Amino acid sequence: QVQLVESGGGSVQAGGSLRLSCATSGLPYSRHCMGWFRQAPWAEREGVAYIDSSGDTTYEDSVKGRFTISKDNATISKDNAKNTLYLQMNSLKPEDTAMYYCSANDRRMIGGYCRPTRWGRGIQVTVSS
Repeated sequence: QVQLVESGGGSVQAGGSLRLSCATSGLPYSRHCMGWFRQAPWAEREGVAYIDSSGDTTYEDSVKGRFTISKDNATISKDNAKNTLYLQMNSLKPEDTAMYYCSANDRRMIGGYCRPTRWGRGIQVTVSS
């Protein structure tokens, strides 16, 4: 069973940095992708960044050059990889304020996009001006 648990959110002033973490387990080691999404109040959930099991990454235009997605790998077995997914967020802006969600799929990225099939519970990020 795939599990995703986010941590590391909080409040910061504009221009500051935060790092989000997501502890994951249950994904196939050689075939999966993960991503970060966010949802501001009264807005639809939107993608932020994605990473494939190969290490390839893609970013939405709104965060390019400011956010970095990465992951550590700790293999339990070929069918049950334990990963930690990160999102380093620099030069934060008030418009980055949102609930951030970790996501995963037991398939590779397609067209640079990781379609979410599993979600974490989310963690709040608040950026004040």
